[in-house]
Amino acid sequence: MTRTAGGGRGPTLQDRIIELIHEQRLAPGATLPTEPQLMDLLGAGRNSVREAVRALQALGIVEIRHGTGTFVADAPLRVLLPSLTFHIRSRVRALADLVAVRELLEVGLIGEVAGTIPAERLDELDTLASRMVTDPDADRTFHALLYATCDNELVLQLIDLFWSVYQDVGSALAPADDPVERIIANHRAVVGALRTGDAGAARAAMRRHFTDVRARVSRALPAQ
Repeated sequence: MTRTAGGGRGPTLQDRIIELIHEQRLAPGATLPTEPQLMDLLGAGRNSVREAVRALQALGIVEIRHGTGTFVADAPLRVLLPSLTFHIRSRVRALADLVAVRELLEVGLIGEVAGTIPAERLDELDTLASRMVTDPDADRTFHALLYATCDNELVLQLIDLFWSVYQDVGSALAPADDPVERIIANHRAVVGALRTGDAGAARAAMRRHFTDVRARVSRALPAQ
């Protein structure tokens, strides 16, 4: 890290490589300039360039393919999973904050997609709700499929990220012992509201679902 004369943070070598990617309009999948080229372009030594590129790889910004080269990556939000999970597990009650953020996001989105989900997908959502008894991934797939029609990749990645953190952190808490039938019923109620095409009813059903999720977290937290 470099600092300006006034003590402020200056651009790191990683920052400069990211800016170079934007300046050269390198899309995901494009080849990054070679190591010698980066050294010339940035006026940096080989070890510094290698360290910066590895740091960007850890962030999902570049992908190193040995024997082939270094490429611009998609930078999926899942690279934030370890740090976000650590943050919340270090502050256990922050799990309730995560659930609140999920609720704000999903209650808003469910109203947006109401009336846009085809009948065959609603049938698939009902099937996924039934499978929650035996399939641990059914809930994740259910929430992802709910918003597939919103055509917003960032939203889908955020929902998946928050779901993963909730599951990882929640597994460290004492079980809340909610009947699985109630969990299934909550998900089916969301689908039922969506079948009406009524955005208000869909939002209300999703709020009821998250009321139970928040209660589950509240019951589990004191035992941690």
